[in-house]
Amino acid sequence: MIGWSAFPRAAAGLVIVALAGLLGTALWTWQGPRQGTSEERPLEGLKIFGTVPDFSLVERSGKRIILADLLGKVWIANFIYTHCPDTCPLQSAQMARLQKDLAAETDIRLVSISVDPERDTPAVLSEYAGRFGADPDRWLFLTGEKKAIYRLAQEGFRLSAVDPEEEVRSWLFGVAPVMAHHGQVGKTFLHSSRFVLVDRQARIRGYYQFNDVEGMGRLVKDLKTLLREK
Repeated sequence: MIGWSAFPRAAAGLVIVALAGLLGTALWTWQGPRQGTSEERPLEGLKIFGTVPDFSLVERSGKRIILADLLGKVWIANFIYTHCPDTCPLQSAQMARLQKDLAAETDIRLVSISVDPERDTPAVLSEYAGRFGADPDRWLFLTGEKKAIYRLAQEGFRLSAVDPEEEVRSWLFGVAPVMAHHGQVGKTFLHSSRFVLVDRQARIRGYYQFNDVEGMGRLVKDLKTLLREK
């Protein structure tokens, strides 16, 4: 069998880019219709879309966070990674606006989970959180074991989370080490950019596009409705 090292680096990179594009298209379709279509935002409306399963992850402070720590709170979750060049900084800026706009609501938590935990240590997440003025008591940044995070994203939140390099490696041979730039600037992770609204019982109540101004307004309205629920 020909090893990974026999492939020119440029050719391997082209394979990764091509597969990433295919995976991105497939995963976007799997997440459901886009908001604003004639299907009337099927991922909103305070329906019950499932329950977040138990998890155990590490916060930027070093404290271990489990699902029980969020029970009784209404929270918004999203998935990011700190060296993401496109949507993640925009997602975090939107989270920062929500933190400011909802400052009077003490029963709200914001939860950002890294899809690149090998790079995003608590120290790295702490530095990143500082750029957005994240309140450590209200806005959590979580990292942990990679398989657990991807399982939580895919099976718990029903959102896409893919490491294209690992997919390529598996697709080609099922063996071979990850390429040299693994975990460094330039590595791309595919993940959903939706914000997920979760109620006090850890039930998923809606999915919202972070870059949809009207959608963010609906998110805040729905969140306040959940705060009034017993």
